[in-house]
Amino acid sequence: MTALDPRDADVAPAEISAVAAPSPKSPQASDQGGPPDQGGVLGPEHRALSIGIVSVVLLIAFEATAVGTAMPVAARELHGIPLYAFAFSAYFTTSLFAMVLSGQWADRSGPLAPLATGISAFGAGLLLSGTAGTMWLFILGRAVQGLGGGLVIVALYVVVSRAYSERLRPSIMAAFAASWVIPSVVGPLASGTVTEHLGWRWVFIGIPVLVVLPLALALPAIRRKASGPADAEGPVPAFDRRRIRLALGISLGAGLLQYAGQDLRWLSLLPALAGVAFLVPAVLGLLPHGTWRAARGLPSVVLLRGVAAGAFIAAESFVPLMLVTQRGLSPTMAGLSLAVGGATWALGSYVQSRPRLEPYRERLMAGGMVLVALSIATAPSVLIESVPVWIVAVAWAFGCLGMGAVIASTSVLLLKLSAPEEAGANSAALQISDGLSNVLLLAAGGAAFAALGGGAVGGHAASAASGAAGSHPAAFAAVFLPMAVVALVGVWVATRVRTR
Repeated sequence: MTALDPRDADVAPAEISAVAAPSPKSPQASDQGGPPDQGGVLGPEHRALSIGIVSVVLLIAFEATAVGTAMPVAARELHGIPLYAFAFSAYFTTSLFAMVLSGQWADRSGPLAPLATGISAFGAGLLLSGTAGTMWLFILGRAVQGLGGGLVIVALYVVVSRAYSERLRPSIMAAFAASWVIPSVVGPLASGTVTEHLGWRWVFIGIPVLVVLPLALALPAIRRKASGPADAEGPVPAFDRRRIRLALGISLGAGLLQYAGQDLRWLSLLPALAGVAFLVPAVLGLLPHGTWRAARGLPSVVLLRGVAAGAFIAAESFVPLMLVTQRGLSPTMAGLSLAVGGATWALGSYVQSRPRLEPYRERLMAGGMVLVALSIATAPSVLIESVPVWIVAVAWAFGCLGMGAVIASTSVLLLKLSAPEEAGANSAALQISDGLSNVLLLAAGGAAFAALGGGAVGGHAASAASGAAGSHPAAFAAVFLPMAVVALVGVWVATRVRTR
């Protein structure tokens, strides 16, 4: 999963609704909070825009699901297995800063500039990773991708807020969520096939070319429907420099902690301490008071989002590597072990949206976290040779079902518990909790993996099927089992999301 992951998009982020909705005085607005909506999202008024922005989400979703399949091969060929977790967390680290920047940029001048810049940066990052000769250059490419992804996700929601009426927004948001189902199934298969027959680099190099057509459809429509500041008649708002500094502090702090976790020497204490010094004040300034002690209500909702996303994504990042290096699966088959999860995630999101389940939302979220914990704890059982590898696919399907219910429910409760004037800051806190926990738990998992010899598994893939020496199952267990414990903590946090 990436920062551009709108599978919980049954509710549009309140940050965008609050900051970027058209002014009643704007000629773009209608009585329903947007332009006329004759014909629906595929009517003549919106067809090009809808096809364009949904296609952008579809292609980026495909990239996100394909990366996990190609990553073990890329890391092995670049001699970067010890830095494996960094290749994932670098994306989240830079996207934290980009999301805050994009929101303010779009509010000042409209979503066109941050969207175009974000897509360009995303494509440049893919090309840099795909042509990298060393693991650090590959990681740099992932960081550039994160900048682009953070800019794009916020800009897309601004487009939805400005270009679609209230009646049409649920339909286009549902299309965003549905855009992840097919890539979740097809992406690993396609990526594995390309990796095996053409090489992992083509997984990264081929996607930027495919983005050209959707952009050609979307950008002119965005220029017509959603350009300019939110209030066309009022003064252009200034950048909130304090929030940008705090967002930069989070990104720098998280990056330094990740680096320290990958370089297990005493000298690493220096970047670790510097990371904490950047991170703590920034987090305290951007997250609701009481988040870290799971205060009832909104703070627990924000904390649960981070606990669920961080534990699941940190574990999921190591599943393909474990199957390739420890059980001798091909990249294609390893990627397919996660394919069913896209459909069950969507099912979980759908289940939580049923009105009859609203009184039981807290129990539904707690049950979802139980499924997440069980799936993470079950995955490393395949380190035992007698356990069939399809156990991972079954476990991950149930884990994604729980994630779909939990992630969507946090968005629902955030809106319910936020006053209108607080909706923007609270939605930003939800996104920050999500991205920051991904970085920190990936850093912790990567450090444990490296400390127990995980870096030595890079040459093992070819001999794994024959049981040759060099296997390091303890390194993988040290990633999955602590993340299962974190998910179990999420069960308790879920019981505190409602005020008494």
